[in-house]
Amino acid sequence: MALVFRTALQSVGLSLSLLGWVLSCLTNYLPHWKNLNLDLNEMENWTMGLWKTCVIQEEVGEQCKDLDSFLALPAELRVSRVLMFLSNGLGLLGLLLSGFGLDCLRIGERQQDFKKRLLILGGILLWTSGVTALVPVSWVAHMTVLEFWDESIPEIVPRWEFGEALFIGWFAGFALVLGGSVLQCAACSAPAPLPSAHYAVPEMQDHCQQLELKHMSLETSA
Repeated sequence: MALVFRTALQSVGLSLSLLGWVLSCLTNYLPHWKNLNLDLNEMENWTMGLWKTCVIQEEVGEQCKDLDSFLALPAELRVSRVLMFLSNGLGLLGLLLSGFGLDCLRIGERQQDFKKRLLILGGILLWTSGVTALVPVSWVAHMTVLEFWDESIPEIVPRWEFGEALFIGWFAGFALVLGGSVLQCAACSAPAPLPSAHYAVPEMQDHCQQLELKHMSLETSA
């Protein structure tokens, strides 16, 4: 029963982590971190991401332009680029390490302690990846709120609002944090028992030793 519970925890943790990592990669490249709706022209919407800005018009469709200059970007977007790349890299490494540390993987069955360390390290990396994804998303959202309520900007000037990528990024970050935490809990739970084939030989040796002892005692009594 303990083995089933441990395996289920590992499966849930790895599934959550994989989902969070895919969504964090999607968040990194989506050009929908911020949206801008023009009151004067409701048929035209602007969106901005970490890598490009897009304008959506009903007649023309969506047209995007890359943000070429890194230094010309606001500080929150520059730092967000670095942190999102770091989050994606840590998440990928955490998934690989956690995958090799799963009990259901037949590789390294005799090295349970090593697999446990891999699972713990993978969970820590995935947890860190989630935090690293939550920081830029929350920072951009915070700056968007400050700019939206900035009284020094005339009311006639359009304001940026939250884009869909921010909500995807929040979900991805929490999924990575939760998945990494579940994997660490699974690794710290009771160790999985070894397969019967691993202790069949020691049992046979013990049986042989008992037979030898009985034979020696019979010879002594005789």
